[in-house]
Amino acid sequence: MTWRVGTVVGRRQESATAVTLVLQVPGWPGHLAGQHVDVRLTAEDGYTATRSYSVASAPDGERVELVVESVVDGEVSPYLTGAVVVGDPLELRGPVGGWFVWRPEQTEPVTLVAGGSGVVPLAAMLRARARAGSDADVRLVYSVRSADQLCFGDELRALAGDGFTPVYTRTAPPGWPRPAARLDAATLAGATWPADRHPSCYVCGPTGFVEAVADLLIEAGHDPARVRTERFGPSGGNG
Repeated sequence: MTWRVGTVVGRRQESATAVTLVLQVPGWPGHLAGQHVDVRLTAEDGYTATRSYSVASAPDGERVELVVESVVDGEVSPYLTGAVVVGDPLELRGPVGGWFVWRPEQTEPVTLVAGGSGVVPLAAMLRARARAGSDADVRLVYSVRSADQLCFGDELRALAGDGFTPVYTRTAPPGWPRPAARLDAATLAGATWPADRHPSCYVCGPTGFVEAVADLLIEAGHDPARVRTERFGPSGGNG
């Protein structure tokens, strides 16, 4: 894959800790919803650091949106979220990945389960579905610690409609019907498509979350071959 230089043409705060960077990337070959890119920073002394970020946007010519969540003591994310401004260049290569993707020609129901910033590639799937005018039924479960960590909240409600279920694990908003708690089997079953609908399931988030949700889906009767997972964590160099 070729390294390309994109220009930051927009940025917006998505949550208390996450920022969307909008890039114009000349020669961008296009991407599928669910793919990611590598971003490379180079210091004046020649030292380089590379991190992977999911593409948040639906395919849109040479325009690419990335969401970066600042990681405490991270090497790359604090710079991307705190120092990068409109007009800055960024090196990236991709798109990467062919398994954890959704294509507009898919017609089966879709279950999306996100933990934290794992919502980014799933948001890309919802955006791609809307752009394609797809009738595929979709449900999204989005687990976050508190409401200020929620990315794309209003947009996700519009894209998924009644199929959007936020789950708050540390602090729930006042009057929220479900106490703050981790996502469990009962909540997951009530908010996702049952196994007899044969949905494609996409699960993205921290490793422990992804493994737990995938196990719950399989225990509920879903075909393991239809449960696709993408995970991240400190060991993956995401800081």
